Amino acid sequence: MSVETTAPAVAGAVDKEVRRLDRVIIRFAGDSGDGMQLTGDRFTSETASFGNDLSTLPNFPAEIRAPAGTLPGVSSFQLHFADHDILTPGDAPNVLVAMNPAALKANVGDLPRGAEIIVNTDEFTKRAMQKVGYAASPLEDGSLDGFHVHPVPLTTLTVEALKEFDLTRKEAERSKNMFALGLLSWMYHRPTEGTETFLRSKFAKKPDIAAANIAAFRAGWNFGETTEDFAVSYEVAPAATAFPPGVYRNISGNLALSYGLVAASRQADLPLFLGSYPITPASDILHELSKHKNFGVRTFQAEDEIAGIGAALGAAFGGSLAVTTTSGPGVALKSETIGLAVSLELPLLVVDIQRGGPSTGLPTKTEQADLLQAMYGRNGEAPVPVVAPRTPADCFDAALEAARIALTYRTPVFLLSDGYLANGSEPWRIPELQELPDLTVRFAQGPNHTTEDGTEVFWPYKRDPHTLARPWAIPGTPGLEHRIGGIEKQDGTGNISYDPANHDFMVRTRQAKIDGIDVPDLQADDPDGARTLVLGWGSTYGPITAAVRRIRAQGGHIAQAHLRHLNPFPPNLGEVLTRYERVVIPEMNLGQLATLIRAEYLIDALSYTQVNGMPFKAEQLATALEEAIDGH
Repeated sequence: MSVETTAPAVAGAVDKEVRRLDRVIIRFAGDSGDGMQLTGDRFTSETASFGNDLSTLPNFPAEIRAPAGTLPGVSSFQLHFADHDILTPGDAPNVLVAMNPAALKANVGDLPRGAEIIVNTDEFTKRAMQKVGYAASPLEDGSLDGFHVHPVPLTTLTVEALKEFDLTRKEAERSKNMFALGLLSWMYHRPTEGTETFLRSKFAKKPDIAAANIAAFRAGWNFGETTEDFAVSYEVAPAATAFPPGVYRNISGNLALSYGLVAASRQADLPLFLGSYPITPASDILHELSKHKNFGVRTFQAEDEIAGIGAALGAAFGGSLAVTTTSGPGVALKSETIGLAVSLELPLLVVDIQRGGPSTGLPTKTEQADLLQAMYGRNGEAPVPVVAPRTPADCFDAALEAARIALTYRTPVFLLSDGYLANGSEPWRIPELQELPDLTVRFAQGPNHTTEDGTEVFWPYKRDPHTLARPWAIPGTPGLEHRIGGIEKQDGTGNISYDPANHDFMVRTRQAKIDGIDVPDLQADDPDGARTLVLGWGSTYGPITAAVRRIRAQGGHIAQAHLRHLNPFPPNLGEVLTRYERVVIPEMNLGQLATLIRAEYLIDALSYTQVNGMPFKAEQLATALEEAIDGH
């Protein structure tokens, strides 16, 4: 983090020095009921509107209301923002806002020496400290001497600022997160109008609560202006050169994916149907799509995962762009119906927002461990294409690509996002309409086959010679009545068939259809003729790219390639892999892509794995990749 200092600026009652930084990493931490996610989200929104590049990492307990004041109950929100292009939420916070002892203890180990800690001293009672194992106050025992500590009685100051409002002390205390937000907004010169507008809208039916939160927010700002403890404020200029021209907004992965699905339905001129059962971290897609009935979107919250995908497959049969959303445990329940969709050869998007497993596992933490489940987690030979976005904003394009494959090849398609992408956010350039792909579908309109006696009939499994896709016939179209079901079909006619030769042919044909999907070549980023390639997929893109940049900045040579299409692989993947002496594959699992690469291309890929529920840190990856370059 580079620093530039300007002459002191007069602000309020105290002269304040302003330092210019190129980037900052802030982490808000407190109880899950302290509003840390809202605080971080508002700071992020104002940072996006200011024009910084940014990346976020929300981190919260699985429990709706975890035990107050305990380490498992700590909720945090990390934001990395900069005046240049960035790729990750950052490895270590420069600033920690700790609302209680648990938040401090859970996060202080991540801080580098010299980091700033803003502590709500009101919460550092003897009982609260004992609850998390502090024998003495860390604010007094010297354990924080390596940091710049700002003790702030946030609760007391908030209650004092709201004394003119007709609120109980408990009600007033709830606004302490807005006081903290105001302080940090002053500290980093963030805009304030958007937050005040947001609070008026959020509490439109409770204007007194809206006014109290705005008052607390302004009080935090004024506290920063007037207190001598904060003698320095900071500026991070907009990232003017990081973005191509266009209109941008801050967007999370789940929101981008939702918009991508709506855009795909419009580009295909098909109604969008979502059959879903709520599950973390996929539920936000159901919430968002339910708001867009005006775009022909229909959402169905089913009684369970099986009903959700069953309804979606029925909608696909009826001519909709059909989607079902879930996470790993739900994929297990949906597997039989996914196999049915393979047999019926109907377009269906299966969106899997991966999380830590197995079983219920870590519902609010991230993982990439569903790849082999998506590839093989069905009975029989049931091949399904797999597409994976690499950043939150890329979820929009990945949704369009998944829809293209499903509609063109009449197949279910897996879209593998994860909790890190789903809840994280970054700037997204809103595309122009003409930039979106044409996904127009042609439904079957009449007979497509002539029998030996000259009769014209409709064969539901007569295939397009190029794509091997079967025709899509809308129910109710006269003369196109056809049989559906999970029992093996006869080639062409679609009649039930137990013939061994026909089954062999159909199995191989379905596989050939997937193998023949038009997938772009893999592009390797290799400016220096490196001998080591780092290959990634999904959300590892940000940490891998950040690590590669660090290595190259230090004079190292390393190539990078990132897979969007995991089934089928890009046609030139084997050729790319054989160019390099070493291939390293970092994954948030125990080496699932590495297993596929070794089996498919007989490449002795080096697997670098992590399954702790958190994304890779760039420095950690850089160290591992440097060792690979050196041949260790």
